[in-house]
Amino acid sequence: MIKILGKSSSINVRKVLWTCAELDLPYEHEQWGDGFRAVSEPEFLALNPMAQVPVLIDGDFVTSESNSIIRYLANVYDVQGRLLPQAPRLRAQVERWMDWQATELNNAWRFPFMHLVRKLPAYDHPQLVANSIRLWTSYMALIDTQLRQTRAFLLGGELTLADIVIGLSVHRWYSTPIDRPPFEAVSDYYARLGQRPGFRAFGNNGTP
Repeated sequence: MIKILGKSSSINVRKVLWTCAELDLPYEHEQWGDGFRAVSEPEFLALNPMAQVPVLIDGDFVTSESNSIIRYLANVYDVQGRLLPQAPRLRAQVERWMDWQATELNNAWRFPFMHLVRKLPAYDHPQLVANSIRLWTSYMALIDTQLRQTRAFLLGGELTLADIVIGLSVHRWYSTPIDRPPFEAVSDYYARLGQRPGFRAFGNNGTP
């Protein structure tokens, strides 16, 4: 039985939970992180010395980092290669979007989300928030352009791991109280994701 460690409200934990739903994988889930068991506990650090969620335990195999975890799950349990194609060029396109989400898109929304939604004092810097909103908006425009070309999901007619990671960030875009341009393709995409049971269960900050 697969075990997932990490609090349901974490966007990175939700990547893993949604992936399991898409693959129809049974798992056990333990809540770790702020408000739950501390990731500084020796039991957790023995599994992940980086002290971050999520952590995946699959038998005697333990790993962390959300994008690495969902790649592993797709490689092992998605025998048809629906979420992560085996063809090198198709796979590279999926992983390109995944890596961009982790390195660029996440950083763009961090200040607005942490200030306006989480209300954390450390992010109460109006100029930095405004700069981040401008950058975030430019990235959403890029996603909108891609979706206007594919007309369904990021890489075509089928959902992939790229949509799981980008889709959660799109939800964060709509759940943050900022002025948003009417990106029609992004709006249609968000509605399309909302039809999937995995997104309905885990897309909305860990609540159905």
